[in-house]
Amino acid sequence: MAETSTGAESRLEPFRTELIGYCYRMLGSGFEAEDAAQETLLRAWRSFGRYDERRASLRTWLYRIATNVCLDMLRSAQRRALAMDLGRAADAGTDIGEPVPERAWVQPVPDGLVLPPDGDPEAAAVRRETIRLAFVAALQHLPPRQRAVLILRDVLVWKAEEVAQLLETTVASVTSALQRARATLKAVGVVPGEPLRPSDPAQRELLTRYCAAFERHDVTALVALLHEDATMTMPPFAWWLRGRDRIRRVLLGPETPCAGARLVPVAANGSPAFWQLRPGPDGAWTPFGLVLLDVSDGLIGGITTHLDADRLVPLFGPPPRRP
Repeated sequence: MAETSTGAESRLEPFRTELIGYCYRMLGSGFEAEDAAQETLLRAWRSFGRYDERRASLRTWLYRIATNVCLDMLRSAQRRALAMDLGRAADAGTDIGEPVPERAWVQPVPDGLVLPPDGDPEAAAVRRETIRLAFVAALQHLPPRQRAVLILRDVLVWKAEEVAQLLETTVASVTSALQRARATLKAVGVVPGEPLRPSDPAQRELLTRYCAAFERHDVTALVALLHEDATMTMPPFAWWLRGRDRIRRVLLGPETPCAGARLVPVAANGSPAFWQLRPGPDGAWTPFGLVLLDVSDGLIGGITTHLDADRLVPLFGPPPRRP
């Protein structure tokens, strides 16, 4: 029995990362995605003795379990969203209000948790693009089964026959669901943005200039790197801004917490991302927020600063104490 359990675990464990990635796109939360993938592997381990590889590949069997776990978790859940989905843009100087419960937000996720470390470079680029906050938020507009179909077909590039087998339905039903899902995403619109490209000198220079301006608290230089209609959001608050002028006024305000802070790169959501650190009285630096940037056409179109840093540190691991 012990040998059977060990053998099952050794065959199942290599799928963990891709399963978490699939569940993250379905659920919009790294914490929930980890739980869903763990539940998937636990169910698979318990029933491994009944698995028949003649009926389905091991990967298809695991994704069927994962899909059912996610559908169960989504049955009574509200749609996770970005600040732009929760209300109109605020004016600079308005009160940011009270924090919104965690369950309302699409949450950030570490790249290493959801992206396999190797594989085809082109497929890897697609997977990085499809864990951007904006894309995951757009997915949340789809009914759960349509969401599963679109992820399997357009992100993971499964054949229609494979998806039909997984969902125990027909190819025609899968094709119809995919068409409806694509139409919904087109209507919703995905905020433009590039995944992080460390080998791209233009993107690297833009991010270097942004970090330098931020750390100098040079608001004029920083705002010059933004698109005219750039947005700034600060989950868990629903308050958000649109436009360089409004962002400039907020950054120049007397209460801004950015002066004296530092930015340290972190791998999150396949995007340019940084821990925002603030100095403590003991000389150590503590995380104040997790910053994700949307970059497009050589400028920054969106700044999302997750202020619940203490809750995110266990998921991402602690940033350096002395940047």
